Amino acid sequence: MQNSLPSAIVAYRTSQLVRLLGIGFLTLLFQIPITMIGSLVYERQSRQQSVIVEVSSKWGKSQSITGPALIIPYTYQWNEIGEKGQQITRIETRRVFFLPKKLQASGKLDSAILYRGIYSVPVYKLNLTVTGAFQPPNFSELGVDPTTVLWERAQISLGISDAHAIQEQTNLSWNSIPTPFLPSADGFTGSNTGIHAVVNVNPNTDQYEFTFPLLLNGSLGLYFVPFGQETIIDLESNSGNPSFQGNWLPSQRTVSDSHFSALWTIPFLGRNYPQAWTSQTNMYEAIQASLFGVNLVDTINSYRMAERSVKYATLFILLTFMVVWLIELLAGVHVHPIQYLLLGAALCMFYLLELSLMEHLGFLLAYILASVAVIGMAGAYSYVVLQRTSRTIIVIAVISGLYAYLYILLTNGDYALLIGSLGLFVILAIVMFVTRRIDWYKSTP
Repeated sequence: MQNSLPSAIVAYRTSQLVRLLGIGFLTLLFQIPITMIGSLVYERQSRQQSVIVEVSSKWGKSQSITGPALIIPYTYQWNEIGEKGQQITRIETRRVFFLPKKLQASGKLDSAILYRGIYSVPVYKLNLTVTGAFQPPNFSELGVDPTTVLWERAQISLGISDAHAIQEQTNLSWNSIPTPFLPSADGFTGSNTGIHAVVNVNPNTDQYEFTFPLLLNGSLGLYFVPFGQETIIDLESNSGNPSFQGNWLPSQRTVSDSHFSALWTIPFLGRNYPQAWTSQTNMYEAIQASLFGVNLVDTINSYRMAERSVKYATLFILLTFMVVWLIELLAGVHVHPIQYLLLGAALCMFYLLELSLMEHLGFLLAYILASVAVIGMAGAYSYVVLQRTSRTIIVIAVISGLYAYLYILLTNGDYALLIGSLGLFVILAIVMFVTRRIDWYKSTP
């Protein structure tokens, strides 16, 4: 027992296999702080999401505008046989939903950033004008008896996902007749959030033209539904970071650093629901599937970048240890396991510095400052440990190259796998070339 510890030290100093196993063990040991840092990134990211939810719940959430639709009730009657064989007449009120022949919305999305502490939330004010026209309702094609139609209860409904963010009372112009909007969309979008207006529908009228303004707060994104036979959406914004979403991209768009404009022209042939249906048919999922619009996003998702960078921490620590080990092997110097631990701790500090600086300075500047700080600390320590400037320069060059390589990986998500594979191939080739003449059976001097 007394000789076991000295024997282990001698084996570590003389056996390359034992030293490699020791480096592997130290690398695995660093999984503990790396996992803790990853959890910290997730915690800060979750905090950011909770702030976004809190701020948007007060200002206005991501908005989806569904409609308008013309809703006309009718009575439906049928007979049933009771328990004693008697005939029972049932009557209920059902509804028919008609979509506009023409639907056009044009407006401006005035975006801004709200701050809660160190976190920011992209919000906007939407100033929209909606115009269009309905054809006379055709009940016969739906199998509805026109004599059962309750014309006096016809209404226009507009679904708004977060109706509490409406900023001004608005009126509907229905064939040039003004009528006020009232709360509730009457459930035609799957919920009651929205507004509606009672309108006069005369079956002998050739066309019903409508227009109304809408001033609405929202955050993160804005979506529409292509309810018209031809739907035209024309948006302008002072945001330079649009992310167009949904089944339809703009047919025309211009994007600059401080502005974007987008025009959608969508025929009804591309959607999966008709121009009219009854309340007995559930169209909610088909309508939701046809949403399209724009998200206001940051050009760089800093927390996502930090999360991805932590995933490479183990590899970078291992590669740095391998470089130091090769210098040991080729130059005949000896590096103590505690010195490996301190060097690995310096590399782990990079991710904490990156995260903490990023929340105040942005990702790019935080990445540069954290890299420079860690490279300087690791380089100064390597100079003391490796005892020569040339060896220190090698360590500094390797760590600097790794951080430059990591930044390329983080900012080129589509090519990350290709760049990563080629990088590892080159690194392995360099290690094989440097160690090609080493006699692994020979003890270290």
